[in-house]
Amino acid sequence: MFLKFLDDQEQLLEQEALLEGKSFTPAIAPPYRWRDWAADKDGVTGDQLIAYINNDDVLFPDGTRGPGLFAYLRSLESRDRGDRRTVIKTVFQGVSNRMISGHLLRELVNKVSDLHFDSTEELLTLGTFYESMLREMRDAAGDSGEFYTPRPVVRFMIEALDPKIGETILDPAAGTGGFLVAAYEHLRKQANTVEQRQEMEDGSIFGVEAKPLPYLLCEMNLMLHGVEAPNIDPLNALRFKLTEIGDNDRYDVIATNPPFGGEEETGIQNNFPADMRTSETALLFLQLIMRRLRRPITRKRGGRAAVIVPNGTLFGDGVAARIKEELLKEFNLHTVVRLPSGVFSPYTPIPTNIIFFDRGGPTKEVWYYQHPLPDGKKNYTKTAPLQFEDFVPLQAWWNNRQENELSWKVDADTIAAEGFDLDRKNPVSAAHSKLLPPHELMDQITKNERRVLEILLEIQGPVLALDQSSEMTKR
Repeated sequence: MFLKFLDDQEQLLEQEALLEGKSFTPAIAPPYRWRDWAADKDGVTGDQLIAYINNDDVLFPDGTRGPGLFAYLRSLESRDRGDRRTVIKTVFQGVSNRMISGHLLRELVNKVSDLHFDSTEELLTLGTFYESMLREMRDAAGDSGEFYTPRPVVRFMIEALDPKIGETILDPAAGTGGFLVAAYEHLRKQANTVEQRQEMEDGSIFGVEAKPLPYLLCEMNLMLHGVEAPNIDPLNALRFKLTEIGDNDRYDVIATNPPFGGEEETGIQNNFPADMRTSETALLFLQLIMRRLRRPITRKRGGRAAVIVPNGTLFGDGVAARIKEELLKEFNLHTVVRLPSGVFSPYTPIPTNIIFFDRGGPTKEVWYYQHPLPDGKKNYTKTAPLQFEDFVPLQAWWNNRQENELSWKVDADTIAAEGFDLDRKNPVSAAHSKLLPPHELMDQITKNERRVLEILLEIQGPVLALDQSSEMTKR
């Protein structure tokens, strides 16, 4: 799909260049373009097709020899900044062909050839299909603690952060690119002039994804949505020493769902200050995000972030408490959105939160919002997932904050005095669940017992009548 998409796009660019009287050099040269080896449905197949894709050296039909398809793609060298060759080379560094049968592979290639990436209408349909496919694949979920972020959560976080044209946006745990696509779409709505569109295209979107398959999917996802040459780093985002990250390495907006529950090796932990080292991936990413945010001395406004974290980050002590101390003292942790159970169902039951903070610290107070479940639901499920409409009340509250049955605020001094525990329960719910004094509790139990007996007597009447009727029938 990636190679078919590239070829369709390059044919369009080639036609545009021809009409404008300009030259065009394709990123992939013949005979390695999709149209050269894949478009003919009766073309090369079987062992010959497998050899063409897998081998380092192959014999072509014209009698010449050269590298096989994957060997060629891995050897591409970029000509200048933003060259698609860099993307292609990086994508295929970690990709191998797992299909053994060249005949089955030809069938698959023929199916992909039926997709059309040069039709605007079909491209929109395919974009929707592709996002659905990404949800189903979830290649990264599991042992490393990575989980697909539901689209309504992504959209809410991006709209709350409200990135602007001219700002840089980062997802250091990009996965298949959901946050970056949403940010790009958000910026595109603001681009009303050619200059604004160019500013948006020139280095606004940045991501990091170390796993080969999610990296490939992220690149294609962004390109499918119009990003010509995505800036996605294919290595571990935590590989840099925290103290060596300078102002040129910071960003205006960070939106991410970093892995939680995973563990990092000692070599990665050593990139962090001695008293902040931990194997817990979520805590390392939180430190990285704090360090990567733009300082207000370089821009009028400091950087801002929205990060999904598990409950353990909120109440954790030790290293977790020291990180939260820095967060409250050096940043403005202004909002914690407490998500209900089932948002990440069925992939993890771990309760999650979205924390919003910026470089406008120190924190004076933290607002909490308890996102409610819809009426009649006990939790979200795979078949009845979270919808974006469920965020409408939260969006209305966002810019007009008042304490109510769903929202409350806590002074930063109170949080600091209690060991930087951010796991704050809704005081309204706490009041409702307050234990009654013993004598009131006994009165309540007695009343309940009486009501149960009344209900049983009401039911018993019809049951006795039915029993008597059955007995007479038998006689």
